[in-house]
Amino acid sequence: MRLRWTRLAERDLDEIAAYIGQDNPAAAARVILELIDQVENLLPAHPAIGRPGRVVGTRELVIGELPYVIPYRVLGKDLEILRVLHTSRRWPEDLRPKRS
Repeated sequence: MRLRWTRLAERDLDEIAAYIGQDNPAAAARVILELIDQVENLLPAHPAIGRPGRVVGTRELVIGELPYVIPYRVLGKDLEILRVLHTSRRWPEDLRPKRS
């Protein structure tokens, strides 16, 4: 399966790295690497591993040791990573970017 990160998901990773990196750049790098590793090594081989998502048509990969949930969707032979969300954040009703 082909894996594609949305711009929102990439932005989420950047924001996570910046936030954690304020206090501990090494920890920020470890967290980002772990999130990417979980997605890139688990999902292509096991696309149904995530629980059914809160948003219709999505699934959610729960990262066990970290407080993050990664909503994604399977589109044929493609996996689309929609967001990387901290579990303490309010869940968005729509995981797509807002149109202006």
